Amino acid sequence: MSEDSLIEYPCDFPIKIMGKAEQDFAPITLAIVKHHAPDFDETTMEVRSSKSGNYLSITCTIHATSRGQLDALYRALTSHPMVSVVL
Repeated sequence: MSEDSLIEYPCDFPIKIMGKAEQDFAPITLAIVKHHAPDFDETTMEVRSSKSGNYLSITCTIHATSRGQLDALYRALTSHPMVSVVL
C-alpha cells in the first residue's frame, strides 16, 4: 500500500464527529481536537442536533499539518466511547 496522500499539507481539513447528545459530548470532543490541533479556533466549531435531538453532529475544520496528525486525531476520536462516527 502506498503512503502517498492526495492531500497537500498544510491545509484546512473538516472533520465531522457524531455521537449521542450527551451533556459532555461537545466539550470532550473539543478537548480531543485541541490536543491534536492546538491552534483550532473553538469558536468555529459547528454543532447540530438530529431531528429527534438524540444525536449531535460536530464539525471542526482544523489546519492539518501532516497525515500523522490527522491519523492520530482520527484514532483518538474513534476510540472514545461517546463517539459513534468520524468522517
